[in-house]
Amino acid sequence: MILDVLFIAVIVFLAVVLHECAHGWVAYKLGDPTAKLAGRLTLNPISHIDPVGTILLPGALILLQKLGYNTFVLGWAKPVPVDFSRLRNPKRDMIWVAMAGPLVNILMAVAASFAFKFSLDHGVKEILSFAVFINLLLAVFNMVPIPPLDGSRLVMGLLPNSLARVYGSAEPYGIFIVMMLLYFGLFARVVLPVILIVGEWLGISFSV
Repeated sequence: MILDVLFIAVIVFLAVVLHECAHGWVAYKLGDPTAKLAGRLTLNPISHIDPVGTILLPGALILLQKLGYNTFVLGWAKPVPVDFSRLRNPKRDMIWVAMAGPLVNILMAVAASFAFKFSLDHGVKEILSFAVFINLLLAVFNMVPIPPLDGSRLVMGLLPNSLARVYGSAEPYGIFIVMMLLYFGLFARVVLPVILIVGEWLGISFSV
């Protein structure tokens, strides 16, 4: 059990850290060195740990899952700082920066699904299946268009400036909106069905 928890923790950590690093790396390539100057374009875990989102919440959810409770594992790394005003084309480049995180998670999910198909060990298959699930979870959940999730950056980049400012003004309240929607079934009704469909496309059926 301890080894399983360790593998799961590593998978969750890589998924959230590479997601954040992707944001910072693309921002750097498009003109904003904020993340690089802050030392955040690194896989050093200490640079990305958020006490609640990286340790306490995922750890508690993993433990509950192993104890037989019907929970899903969710977590986050410390957000990589991005100064959108320093991008060469802020409105357009905001979209590329935002999409980088979910895209990395999708690529990791695809890679894990290929490994899953060639693995003969049941235990390894379970770990790889979880890797696919957690990466799809991060990709799909972050594409929900509620500020400050990545999907909101896509919407802001496409809206006219006047509407984008109004839409973006909800960002200080976004996390509360997300938590409320999760409580009322956002995950079960919107996010989970998409994960299950994409999982089927990748050849993996999740037991949820």
